[in-house]
Amino acid sequence: MPAATANARRKEIGLEIVRDFEAPASLVFKVWSTPEHMLRWWGPRDFTPHSVNLDFRPGGAWRACIRSPEGRDYWMGGVYREVREPEKLVFTFAWDEEGEPGSDTLVTVSFADIGGKTRLVFQQTPFETVEERDSHQEGWGECLDRLRDYVEHI
Repeated sequence: MPAATANARRKEIGLEIVRDFEAPASLVFKVWSTPEHMLRWWGPRDFTPHSVNLDFRPGGAWRACIRSPEGRDYWMGGVYREVREPEKLVFTFAWDEEGEPGSDTLVTVSFADIGGKTRLVFQQTPFETVEERDSHQEGWGECLDRLRDYVEHI
């Protein structure tokens, strides 16, 4: 397959998750911007976030680690591309497996005020395979469930 065709196909494999939150957009945005908050919800169900470092500005780096129930650490990180409080957050995401960074994806999180509540649209692209996308959909879906539970109790 020619490289241009492969790249076009790769860009088609994206992820979108839409969630509504019983909290104002300013609060939902804030819990993405501070390590103290992220340590309470970041990661899939049954994983424990134990390290979050943020340089929360365009061009700033972020790095986080979540621990599985079996005790294995999973490091990830990236760079913030756009920070528009409280409407939009764009950052790169890559797994950091044993010091070897994985493929970058681009994450865009939009926060829309819907009458004092928030509609969050999470998008991530591109993925190499549908299986990789589906794995991220499950993990991010559980992460956003934890986020919803967290913001509704603070």
